[in-house]
Amino acid sequence: MKRRWLWSLLAPLAAVLFALVVSGVLLWASGHNPFEAFSEMIRHGIFSDKQGFRVDSLISTINRAIPLYLSAIAVAIGFKMGLFNIGVEGQYKIAVLVAASLGAAVTLPPILHVPLIVITAMLVGALWSGIPGLLKVTRGVHEVISTIMMNFIATGLAAYLLATYFRRVNEPGELVIETNAIPGSGLVPSLNSWIAWIDQRLGFVDLDPGRQHLHGFLIAAIIVGVAYHYMVQRTRFGFELRASGINPGAAKASGVNPNAMVVKTMVISGAIAGLVGMSFLLGFFGKYTIDFPTMLGFDGIAVALLGRNHPVGMAFGALIFGWFNRSAQILDLRGIPKEIVQIMLGIVILSVVVAYAVIGRVIERREIAAAHAALEDKQVPAAIGPPDASAREGGAS
Repeated sequence: MKRRWLWSLLAPLAAVLFALVVSGVLLWASGHNPFEAFSEMIRHGIFSDKQGFRVDSLISTINRAIPLYLSAIAVAIGFKMGLFNIGVEGQYKIAVLVAASLGAAVTLPPILHVPLIVITAMLVGALWSGIPGLLKVTRGVHEVISTIMMNFIATGLAAYLLATYFRRVNEPGELVIETNAIPGSGLVPSLNSWIAWIDQRLGFVDLDPGRQHLHGFLIAAIIVGVAYHYMVQRTRFGFELRASGINPGAAKASGVNPNAMVVKTMVISGAIAGLVGMSFLLGFFGKYTIDFPTMLGFDGIAVALLGRNHPVGMAFGALIFGWFNRSAQILDLRGIPKEIVQIMLGIVILSVVVAYAVIGRVIERREIAAAHAALEDKQVPAAIGPPDASAREGGAS
């Protein structure tokens, strides 16, 4: 088991190292010093000149990682059953629009207002993702095709609803297209007070709460990660989910309803997808705008692949993506093409997929070889033949 974990950890590490080497070659070919670029990414992304952590960069990395982590969990739930939910992008777009509009239309105590917005987003995401699930079990439409089409529908529908029904009434001359702002009772406070408490005791430097705010939705993301692990590993539904993904025929023979599992899995995946935009909505924007962050659903697929659908692995994957995205801004300020970061991320994803496939075959061959060795070393007792004549006579007498 330890060797299996070591091999599993080797794949992403080798992929990141390979991505750094290839990206370094590309930087050198474009006339830039790769060591200087990577040094800037580390020096301004993690550490400061005062020999301490750059808390503002770390906070920015975590904030970027929160929606990616939730998106990865939404994708991973489908992966566990062999379903490819590519529709997370559309599911969170339509969910965050409806939730933002409802949240801005009511005024409630914070203990009710925030849950109302979050639950609304989850319900809308679940309903939107349930459509591909129903199409799959009733009409045989593959979820990849249906979820891709639902992404286009969600994008168009969200734009129509925003411009027609949910748009804020602008002042004369204003051209901004956005919903009304959510009252303060519907926003999630930042965790900067926690950062200040840690800073006082551990002595972090470069802490400027006015520059960066650690999104309070980080706590919700952690809870979702724990709940995902418990559901998959400790519940009957999780067992049926994994069994259906490993061997659908055997799962069906054991009494699992495959159609019901498909719909349930897609609905749960969509409910988690509805949370993807909540950290931006409730911790940063406070409203839905026409330039609300996009591509979070597609990046979540890459994070899920990088983390192998494990909650801890996906957390590290989301942090890696968040750090790379943060580093893109740093490189741009230094005159280094920020597109190199996207190239690095693409190489990481491709390398991880290849590395996992290769390492999976290596592990399989080692296990087969170990099984053959165990059979050869096992002492097989000699076959007991029929009793001879004397034994039969003795028995007869």
